[in-house]
Amino acid sequence: MTVTPRRISVFGATGSIGCNTLDLIARAPDEYRVVALTGGRNTALLAEQARRHRAEIAVTAHADCLADLRDRLAGTGIETAAGAPAIREAAMRPADWVMSAIVGAAGLPPGIAALEQGATLALANKESLVTAGPLMLATARAYGARILPVDSEHSAVFQALGGEDIATVERVIITASGGAFRDWPLDRLAGATPEQAASHPNWDMGQRITIDSASMFNKALELIETKEFFGISPDRIEALVHPESMIHAMVGFNDGGLMAHVGPADMRHAIGYALHWPDRRALPVERLDFAAIGQFTFRPPDDARYPALRLARYVMAAGGHAGAVFNGAKERALDAFIARRIGFTDMARVVEAAMTKLSADSLMNAAISLDTVAHADHLARVAVDEAIGA
Repeated sequence: MTVTPRRISVFGATGSIGCNTLDLIARAPDEYRVVALTGGRNTALLAEQARRHRAEIAVTAHADCLADLRDRLAGTGIETAAGAPAIREAAMRPADWVMSAIVGAAGLPPGIAALEQGATLALANKESLVTAGPLMLATARAYGARILPVDSEHSAVFQALGGEDIATVERVIITASGGAFRDWPLDRLAGATPEQAASHPNWDMGQRITIDSASMFNKALELIETKEFFGISPDRIEALVHPESMIHAMVGFNDGGLMAHVGPADMRHAIGYALHWPDRRALPVERLDFAAIGQFTFRPPDDARYPALRLARYVMAAGGHAGAVFNGAKERALDAFIARRIGFTDMARVVEAAMTKLSADSLMNAAISLDTVAHADHLARVAVDEAIGA
């Protein structure tokens, strides 16, 4: 029997999640037809991926990279384009399954566009739910689309909830490695460099998300994402430092039982689960040897070390556009830290300053749309610049 290949698009193809997604697709090439691939400035890798997977179109986010991408794909018949509008247009091409792995708020518009085509959206872009959770979920319902979580923590929760009544859930525990500075003395954090923050003890990730792990802004986003995606009240969502990064999340039920999802620190598990859902297929990931591991350790997150978690609590309580402000401010503060304009511990300070300044803005409680999210994001970035004195 001939099986029609599933149409696949990967947004953020050149990043860690995108590369791992294409690794899995390459293992069963007859099952998939690649529609669109998008990336940033690594046009060499993007062109190589487009050739290897015979994509219909390759899009770079940067207009100044288009000529190079076009040259690299000359004679292949693969279309090329550049810029945010082109990425959104690529997301409007019919596809059965779309990986949303663009980092930051830029991932929201193509994610919405994919949902409007009725696609299954594998969501690795946590900022989409943080900034516009109600809009994302409403769009999926309106167009008969589906959102599947790809963050390892939310994939773990999703799997633990399989066949369970959400009303029986008492708590959701999201684990965190603690990042590069989990064992540093607090008085050293102010002097931490971007290079030091970008060295993760367990996961192989990009620079920005690894630094977010060190500050735990990444985990703050995941707490908010848990509330939005699963509809869990904030008082039932917990963060727990688990240095081994093998238990990705735990779900506690009203009978006192806990379901823990355990697996290696390999994003291909969560990606593969979303790719094959509702089936579960064999994946090329490590099988854990518990005798060799010996033990799992846990500790509560230190509020002084990770003020981002406190800010996430504020966002979950405030609702509205607080998530868009928080994320926009976080991204701008991260830019400033990478550029060495502020220190590591200054990031939380300027993010909180921006949130405080905008808390009374009339936009905060306006209906959520792409335009209002973009405006809140802009205001947050301006507020961070003002807090820095830029």
